[in-house]
Amino acid sequence: MTTSEQLFEKAKTLIPGGVNSPVRAFRSVGGSPVFIKSAKGPYLYDEDGREYIELINSWGPMILGHAFEPVEKAVRDAIQYSFSFGAPTRKEVEMAELITNMVPSVEKVRMVNSGTEATMAAIRVARGFTGRDKIIKFEGCYHGHADSFLIAAGSGAMTMGIPDSPGVTKATAADTLTAPFNDLAAVEKLLDNNHNQVAAIILEPVVGNMGCVLPEPGFLEGVRSLCDKHDALLIFDEVMTGFRLAKGGAQERFGITPDLTTMGKIIGGGMPVGAYGGRADIMDIVAPAGPVYQAGTLSGNPIAMSAGLAMLHHLNDHPEVYTRLDQIGETLVNGFRASLVKLGLNYTINHIGSMFTLFMTERSVTNFTEAKSCDLPLFGRYFHAMLKRGVYLAPSQFESLFLSVALTDDLTAQIIQANEESLQEALAEHDN
Repeated sequence: MTTSEQLFEKAKTLIPGGVNSPVRAFRSVGGSPVFIKSAKGPYLYDEDGREYIELINSWGPMILGHAFEPVEKAVRDAIQYSFSFGAPTRKEVEMAELITNMVPSVEKVRMVNSGTEATMAAIRVARGFTGRDKIIKFEGCYHGHADSFLIAAGSGAMTMGIPDSPGVTKATAADTLTAPFNDLAAVEKLLDNNHNQVAAIILEPVVGNMGCVLPEPGFLEGVRSLCDKHDALLIFDEVMTGFRLAKGGAQERFGITPDLTTMGKIIGGGMPVGAYGGRADIMDIVAPAGPVYQAGTLSGNPIAMSAGLAMLHHLNDHPEVYTRLDQIGETLVNGFRASLVKLGLNYTINHIGSMFTLFMTERSVTNFTEAKSCDLPLFGRYFHAMLKRGVYLAPSQFESLFLSVALTDDLTAQIIQANEESLQEALAEHDN
C-alpha cells in the first residue's frame, strides 16, 4: 500500500469521505487520491516521492507556476509582521486600487475569503439593490456551495429549480431559476415569465465546472442586453477566468461589462481569498456604507494580500505572460487534436487561452446536457493512464484544465506524447 493510500484510509476515519472537498476523492475516476507533499514550478510531488507535471494549478491560481519566487518572497516578508489583525491595512487599499485598475467593470471592491463567499455576497447585494428575490443561473455553472447555487434544473429550461443537496430548502430553490448555458431564448422566457422578479443573472463567462465550455458568439452580449431590458443585474463569476484569460479577465477578452464581478484564487497568489466588486452605486449599499450586511474577520488578510499583490503586479507589468499562456494552450491543444486524428477519434476539445478540456464524446459541447454525453468510464481509464505517465489532470471529466507559464516546450511535448499513449491504453482496456 502506498503512503497516499495509507493516508486516505486514515483520513476516511477522521474526515467525511477522507477529503475536504468532494472532487479530491477521485470517485468519478476511481482509485485513491494522490496526497501532495510539495510543488515547484510546473511540478507536483506526492507523499511517495513521485513527480507529476501539473495541469490543474490549484484549480487556476498558480498561473505563474508553483512557489513563484516573487510571491513566495512577499509571503515571507509579510509573515514577520504577524498573520492577521482583524483591522484595516495598507495592503487592502493597494489591492483594491490594483483590482479597480485592472478589471474594467470594477469601481469598488470588497475582499472576502473564498469564491463561494464572494458569489454568496454578490447575490445578496443584487437582491438588496434591486429589491427582488429571484436569480437566474445556468445548468452546469458552479458558483460555490451556498444554498442558492446548489440547484438542479428540472426537465425543461423553464422549470423552477429543485434542491440538489439535502439541507437546501425548497423555498430557497424556488428563488433560483435555471436555464441551459448558451440558450438566450430560455433566458428571455424566464425573464418574461417572472416579470420584475429577477434580481440578477449570474454566470461563468467561460464555464470551468462542466469542463471548459465557451460562450457562443452573441450569447454574452445577449444576456447583457436582456439584463438591461429587464433591469436585472449581470454578475460575472470570474473566480476561474479572472486575471487568467486576460489582465481584466473574461470581461476584457470578450468586451462585455457586467454590473458585479466575483473573483478569487489568483488575487491571493493561491492563498484563501476572494472578492466581489462592481459599479460604485451598487457597492455603496454594502455595510457600513449601506444596509446590506457582509463581514469577515479574516477578509483582507495581510498575508493573502501580500501574495496577491505580488501576483497581480507581475501580471499587470508583464503582458507577455498572456501571450505565452495562449501559445502553450495552442501547442497542447493542437498536439492533442493531432493525436485524436492519428488514432481515428473524433472527441471534442474546447479551448480558450490557458483553459481547455478533452471531452470523451463526439458531440459538440456547448452546455451541460451535451457535456453529460461523455464516456465517463473511458475518461477514468485515461486519467489513470496519464497519472501513470506523470501527468496530473483534474480527476473529473467535468473540470477545465488550467495551464501555467512554467510549462516549457519540452514539457508540452512530453504531455502530448503521454496523452496519445494514454488514449491508446484507455481504449485498449475498453476493447478487452
